[in-house]
Amino acid sequence: MLRAGVLVIVVPFVDLWCTGRGGTQVIRVVVVDDEPLVRSGLRAILGSAADIGVVADCGGGDATGTVARHRPDVLLLDIRMPDVDGLTVLEQVAAMTPAPAVAMLTTFDAGEYVEAALTTGAAGFLMKNSSPEQLIHAVRVLADGGRILAPEATAPVIGGYLAAATARDAARRVEALTERERHVLALVRRGLSNRDIAGRLHLAHSTVKDHVSSVLAKLGGVNRVQAAVVADRAGMTDPPVRGRGRAEPPVRGRAEPPVRGR
Repeated sequence: MLRAGVLVIVVPFVDLWCTGRGGTQVIRVVVVDDEPLVRSGLRAILGSAADIGVVADCGGGDATGTVARHRPDVLLLDIRMPDVDGLTVLEQVAAMTPAPAVAMLTTFDAGEYVEAALTTGAAGFLMKNSSPEQLIHAVRVLADGGRILAPEATAPVIGGYLAAATARDAARRVEALTERERHVLALVRRGLSNRDIAGRLHLAHSTVKDHVSSVLAKLGGVNRVQAAVVADRAGMTDPPVRGRGRAEPPVRGRAEPPVRGR
C-alpha cells in the first residue's frame, strides 16, 4: 500500500520457531546444563533435525527465567548442577501453565533420582551419552505427549515397583497372623530363641513352638531368617518393653505359667 508516497509492505508476523525447513512444524526445545560444551553439543545434534529447534540454552541459575521467556515444548534439564538442583528447577517449571515436557539429563547412575524426578513431573530420563538418534527420537516422543526412560533408568523404576509389591505382599501375610503370632514374629525378628520368647511372653515353651510353627507356615513355609525378612519388609517394629529388664505383659488370652530355665 502507499502512504504519503512511501510504499509500505505489510508482512504478517510469523513465529520463526513454529515452522522449519520445508514448512515442517518445529518442536521448541530449551537445554539447561552447567557445561557449555554439553549445551552446544546438544544444540548441534538437535539442530540437525528439520523438525526440532533449540530456542535457548543456559546454565541452571537462569533455567526458570529462560523457560518462562521462551515457552518451549520440551525442556532437557541436567539433574545435577553446581548452582541449582535440577529437581528444584523441575518443580518450578512443572508449575507453569502450560508446562513443557521435561526430560532429565544425567551422566551417572540414575537410580536414586529417577523416582523423585518422575514424581515431581518429569516425562523422561535420558543419559547425556545417548546417541544423536536416541536424543532426537526422545524429543519427538516427549513433544507428542509420550514418556521415555533410558535403559539405565528403567531398572531402578522396575525395582522400585517390585519392592513395593513385595512390601505389600509381606504386609498382607503379617496381617493374616493373630495378635499373639505377630508378637511372636516380632521377637523372632529380634533373634530370640523359642525359650527366650517363652520367658518374655510368660508362655509355655511348647506353646511358643506351636506359635512359631504357625507363623512360619502362614508366611509361606519360610524359616526363621526368612520370617525376619518378611517382618522387616512389612514394616514391623520391635514390641514395646516396659522398663529395663522387665518382660512385656502377657498377650491377651488364656494365662499360662512362666517357664524357668532352658
